[in-house]
Amino acid sequence: MLNVGFGNYVAPSRVLAIVSPDSAPIKRLILEARQQQHLIDVTHGRRTRAVLMLDNATIVLSALHPETLASRLSQPPPT
Repeated sequence: MLNVGFGNYVAPSRVLAIVSPDSAPIKRLILEARQQQHLIDVTHGRRTRAVLMLDNATIVLSALHPETLASRLSQPPPT
């Protein structure tokens, strides 16, 4: 499982992309996901630093940097 911050986890096989929330297209994507109730916000009130796109059209907002999440995603699972 991929820790996306504050004790929240996402299945790594479901993650399609990890992007920064700064661009206008990503902001529109977040707005649309919120309106369609496909948004999961796990920032606990902190600044959104990464947006995870899942294979079921769900968007997850995380307070961790995209680089941090990408490195966690690329690490082999503990044995």
